[in-house]
Amino acid sequence: MRTVQGSFTRICTMPAAYFPLFLFVAVATITPGGATTLATASGARFGFTRSIPLMLGIAIGLAALAAIASLGLGSMLLAVPALQTIVKALGSAYLLWLAWRVARSGPPNTGDGPARPSTLIEGILLLWLNPKSWAMTVGAAASFALLASSPNRLAMLLGGAFGVAACVSLALWCALGALLARVLRMPKHWRMLNLVMGALLAASVLSMWR
Repeated sequence: MRTVQGSFTRICTMPAAYFPLFLFVAVATITPGGATTLATASGARFGFTRSIPLMLGIAIGLAALAAIASLGLGSMLLAVPALQTIVKALGSAYLLWLAWRVARSGPPNTGDGPARPSTLIEGILLLWLNPKSWAMTVGAAASFALLASSPNRLAMLLGGAFGVAACVSLALWCALGALLARVLRMPKHWRMLNLVMGALLAASVLSMWR
């Protein structure tokens, strides 16, 4: 009887114990940044369905980073300043290239700009070349380590939480982009939107060097 009551008590207290983690992950993934900006721009230009590989790539990349951080490997990057600088430089160059592609785009039917949406692999690279993502997942692993009984369980917990939250938040931002596309009627409106999206994506590079 006591065993049953103890199990029931643990089940009831689990949601309360995990709530801070879920809140942190939700806020971290839905906050505007390079990934959300790219999802919005992709949704506006290519539509929601064609943007799914990009969103899945970003979500998989973030989930993998969270799992790696939980196993203690992510801190290795943060402990080597030279390696951090290399990743920052590569990530900045990649984001600036994406920003340039977005900013120079016109309406989708003109062929002026990217002819295809970003791929799953490109979405993964967007996360893996961003030291801010490494720092965020390492911080989460350190803050919520007591929620799991082993590093492997923590990797599964954080990987799942970040992956699911990223899918939801990116879907919302991408849907917003697709909705904006229905409102834009003139080429100048498209160019204005693309310039704004490109500028926001380029501005996200600044957060890497703070």
